[in-house]
Amino acid sequence: MTPFKDQVFALLRIAVGFNFLTHGTQKLFGFPGAAVDAPSFIINIAGPIELVGGALIMLGLFTRWTAFLCSGLMFFAYWMGHGLNHPFPAINLGELAMTYSLLFLYYAANGPGIWSVDRMRAAG
Repeated sequence: MTPFKDQVFALLRIAVGFNFLTHGTQKLFGFPGAAVDAPSFIINIAGPIELVGGALIMLGLFTRWTAFLCSGLMFFAYWMGHGLNHPFPAINLGELAMTYSLLFLYYAANGPGIWSVDRMRAAG
């Protein structure tokens, strides 16, 4: 798979961005599925960041700064929503928040890769 590492990295960024975007649509619009039962401050802060941040990550636009913001949001979500309950993510149900936080931190450090608006802007 080494010859395809750039394409796989781009596909991962696009898929993660899309999935993150759907968490925002679920919080803000109740789609897909039922609206999230969470305090309004979480919905009003996390929802727009997930929606816009997910779209920007998916497109690869302003990727480093967007990913850094989304990583911080997910780090905060992990500790406030999960980490204080138990130290192990498998028990505190924080695996997804931790995974998102680390993936976004990786994108912030490494950029969007190929198939991104950032790359097209840099070439133009």
